[in-house]
Amino acid sequence: MDKTWNNKAWFMVLPVLVVVAFNAIIPLMTVVNYSVQETFGNNLFFFEGVKWFQEVLNSPRFHASLLRQFAFTGLILLIEVPLGVAVALAMPRSGPWVAVCLVLMSLPLLIPWNVVGAMWNIFALPDIGLLGYVINAMGISYNFTSQPLSAWFTVVLMDVWHWTSLVVLLAYAGLVSIPDAYYQAAKIDGASRWSVFRFIQLPKMKRVLTIAMLLRFMDSFMVYTEPFVLTGGGPGNATTFLSIDLVKAALGEFNLGIAAAMSIIYFLMTLLVSWLFYTLMTQSEAEG
Repeated sequence: MDKTWNNKAWFMVLPVLVVVAFNAIIPLMTVVNYSVQETFGNNLFFFEGVKWFQEVLNSPRFHASLLRQFAFTGLILLIEVPLGVAVALAMPRSGPWVAVCLVLMSLPLLIPWNVVGAMWNIFALPDIGLLGYVINAMGISYNFTSQPLSAWFTVVLMDVWHWTSLVVLLAYAGLVSIPDAYYQAAKIDGASRWSVFRFIQLPKMKRVLTIAMLLRFMDSFMVYTEPFVLTGGGPGNATTFLSIDLVKAALGEFNLGIAAAMSIIYFLMTLLVSWLFYTLMTQSEAEG
């Protein structure tokens, strides 16, 4: 039986395509244009081919910032995903405290990124900040403005405070979708708490945890505002992640060709790793 195609449906999608083209495709084409050309102003462009891409890929500065970016993303995933699942397991499933917990978990997500960086900048200052004062009072030398290890600790702690709630909410949504019959059967069989988590709760949370890990990977790999407001990439280049280094090259040094090539490489890396990550997670889920 032949299918009937409704061409009028394309008119419903057309506004979305226009918005996507204006917000994504056109800027992307502009970046591609700058990545293969050199300009000296007055709208004079000279074709350079893949020169800027070669310079970026062979740059020790790019390698160092990329390594810091992967290290930060790895730490974030190792901390936030298990912590988010643990908090979700501890939250009540019924009663008035459910709404209270959900609201409290949602509050950090409502704060703008630049405000989060400013808040933690004040909170972590060694002389007037509560966090800095408490850590130094414990006999631990702490100053995120001059110590790279302290800066890393503060940036990671800030991101954990800001974004663990997202993992909590997604994991909690997976937990509340589990029918009570599963728990009743486990209780009859005398299953331990660990067995319930391993064979009932964790398999039912796989889909939402896949989404949570994918979202947290993309967000942490492209993070910019919070660490830039907090440390400005310092001390030195200790917290100069790839996103911060890209902005410095584009706006601070006005190396448009280098910045454009770095942007495309950055975009393709994020797209590729996200696709590989999602493919591996869905394949393991299907095999399971």
